[in-house]
Amino acid sequence: MAYRIRNQQGLYFLTFTIVSWVDIFTRPAYKELILESLRFCQQKKGLELFAYCLMTNHLHLIARAAEGAALSDFVRDFKKFTSRNLFRMLHANQQESRRKWLEWIFTSEGRFNPDNTYVQVWQNDSHAVELTTEAMTRQRLDYIHQNPVRAGICYRAEDYVYSSAAQYAGLEVLLPVELLF
Repeated sequence: MAYRIRNQQGLYFLTFTIVSWVDIFTRPAYKELILESLRFCQQKKGLELFAYCLMTNHLHLIARAAEGAALSDFVRDFKKFTSRNLFRMLHANQQESRRKWLEWIFTSEGRFNPDNTYVQVWQNDSHAVELTTEAMTRQRLDYIHQNPVRAGICYRAEDYVYSSAAQYAGLEVLLPVELLF
């Protein structure tokens, strides 16, 4: 089932998944690249970010594009930029114990996609679901923030560093968002 962004200024629940569900985001440097990229998109690309959670192999967002921007453009540019830079970081990191294996997976996946020139890090789909009601929005917000709890990474959602749950609990976060409620 294709999940398309039809309303470019709509509020969306988005999920970006690494190909083959590979756990790339186990290293702080790779996670920081994602947060810095999101921060840049907030400041320069018209991304309005309301919630996020970066797991080991996927990223959840609740976001929309500001007036005059398109959410599809953000998705395209974000995935392209982070794919290239994740692969470069991985390739340059001689201490990465999984380097050859990860490079093999990403280059193998890239060969199957005619839209890519060399590698593919993210799956093509972005699982975009427009949030049209408050109930849908609250359900997705809770889903995002409870993701690390369900995965057994932490006991309380607000304790997970790579999520906006702490901000919703009134605590500091690495990447500030606009609160929905």
